[in-house]
Amino acid sequence: MSTKIVRVAQGKESTLSHLYIDGIFQCFLLEDKIRQVKIKSKTAIPEGKFQLRLNTWGGMNKTYSQKLPSIHQGMIEIDDLPTFDSVYLHIGNTINETAGCPLVGLSYIKKDGDYQVLQSRDAYTQVYPRLLSKAKGKDNQIEIQNNFQF
Repeated sequence: MSTKIVRVAQGKESTLSHLYIDGIFQCFLLEDKIRQVKIKSKTAIPEGKFQLRLNTWGGMNKTYSQKLPSIHQGMIEIDDLPTFDSVYLHIGNTINETAGCPLVGLSYIKKDGDYQVLQSRDAYTQVYPRLLSKAKGKDNQIEIQNNFQF
């Protein structure tokens, strides 16, 4: 089966999604706003089918090796995105921390018209081994779809 990001709601500048692996809900995701014209570091990644891969050379690897030494083997990257580079699923709570990357969380709130994810580190440690397995395996495709009108 596959990995899927399903976008479910949009705030003023944020997008809330669900992450599914093999049809099972894993966690919430936070991204920037969906825009028809990309604004660097302020736009959600596009809909479509892409590949997950393990990135062991990017700059975030050192930080995560220190932050989570018992599990970190590399950043989980969404690869082959048009006009986007180095898009990782990672820890963070607000759109100020995304720069175009999906942030993971176990819960969410809406504050001042925008979404935030909470318990991000806990969500990451839970979902990372599953994403790692997908990124290293043959079934490494991820599908991103909008499930609302914007």
